[in-house]
Amino acid sequence: MGEEATKSNPKLTLLPLIALIFYEVSGGPFGVEDSVRGGGGPLFALIGFFVFPLIWSIPEALVTAELATTFPQNGGYVIWISSAFGPFWGFQEGFWKWFSGVMDNALYPVLFLDYIKQSLPLFDRFTARIPALLVITFSLTYFNYRGLHIVGFSAVLLALFSLSPFLIMALLSIPLIRPRRWLAVDFGKVEWGRYFNSMFWNLNYWDKASTLAGEVENPSKTFPKALFGGLVLVVSSYLIPLLAGTGALESSPSEWADGYFAQVGMFIGGSWLKLWIQLAAAMSNLGLFEAEMSSDAFQLQGMSKMGMLPAVFASRSKYGTPTVSILFSATGVIFLSWMSFQEIIESLNFLYAVGMLLEFAAFITLRLNKPNLYRPYRVPLPTFWAAMLCLPPALLLILVMCLASSRTFFVGGAVILLGFILYPILVQSKNKNWILFEEDSATLHSSGWQQCHSVVSEQTDLDQENKGVELVTSPFASGEEELCLVQSDSKV
Repeated sequence: MGEEATKSNPKLTLLPLIALIFYEVSGGPFGVEDSVRGGGGPLFALIGFFVFPLIWSIPEALVTAELATTFPQNGGYVIWISSAFGPFWGFQEGFWKWFSGVMDNALYPVLFLDYIKQSLPLFDRFTARIPALLVITFSLTYFNYRGLHIVGFSAVLLALFSLSPFLIMALLSIPLIRPRRWLAVDFGKVEWGRYFNSMFWNLNYWDKASTLAGEVENPSKTFPKALFGGLVLVVSSYLIPLLAGTGALESSPSEWADGYFAQVGMFIGGSWLKLWIQLAAAMSNLGLFEAEMSSDAFQLQGMSKMGMLPAVFASRSKYGTPTVSILFSATGVIFLSWMSFQEIIESLNFLYAVGMLLEFAAFITLRLNKPNLYRPYRVPLPTFWAAMLCLPPALLLILVMCLASSRTFFVGGAVILLGFILYPILVQSKNKNWILFEEDSATLHSSGWQQCHSVVSEQTDLDQENKGVELVTSPFASGEEELCLVQSDSKV
């Protein structure tokens, strides 16, 4: 039934994938208010959202485009790291990224209620808040279970609804804007830790959609286009509201806390715009939850197909969704929802930073060690300059980690240690047959990679003499099993 569901379930097309990437990374300008507060005024916030995409978002998106089209299968960065450094580090990458994703997802039901309680104070009470959090989490989990294509198209509608009030606010603000207000900065109120964490959190997770690459229609063409569309949408959704709000209002940096855009809307357009922004913020959190849940669940499904996790994580429902992986991720969300907003942001940023450093290292390693790897999309730079492209974001990652609190170092270190312990336990369980794992690694070749198998057989005779065809041995397979990847110098 699982294979039938996979075949009959519709694949993600360009527009839904752009919407999912938008919600993986952003979801709108909700939360960017902290960048104004941390930066001591509008100047550093605006500079940040102009500069950070250049030194962080664009390099990460380019690396993701190359590797996601090279390895178009569920699991994403787990496969990249495993191919470069072996299954041990692939598992660690998967565990760190899954844990940071679940922590990130624990924020959204809480933020949803934080916006709703401004109009319905009932949800500020503990007796009403806890049941509401559980109902929201279980309802959204069920929605995710019903199908990824449904999640994708609902993300398109949510994005349209969530961004519309800010376009209206920007138009209404034009007569009120005074450009000199954009240059305001109070150096005495700058909080660099808050500022960099806000910037990093609002512009990361470009690689997250790679974990469901196996669910994308024609990923080699769709992924690069979707990442470019997502990049334009994300940066615009931050800069336009910030330029409008900070240019139209003369306010103290301390006023720019979470939810302040609703007050900006009240000043510029009136109570109707304030209410619309509050509702858009609440609905955007639902889109963020759905996108994150999809990526986390399909990552676990991909890891199971690789033999890294028990076979039960690979099982699919009649809707083509990984049921157990979804439930496991939802359980993690519930258990982590007790942490405060700032604790979650710092901890997930720390784990994400560690994982991204490994991804950049894998990108460069694969360029050096497997130069003939078939890459449907290739970053248009030679290997040396591709490595230089990764240097600024790598330095930013190290900076974010250095700015973390001692509590964050403890939480991050505990998660990393847990991953080191879990891996040998799972390997022993697999070798001793204590738990059922995927037995046939050939199932890894389904979906996008299956097409490569025919390309290998057809092109080997033609290319082997002149260009060479190289097959990469799977880091997950036993014996002589190999990944279905075409490796040649030919251009596609």
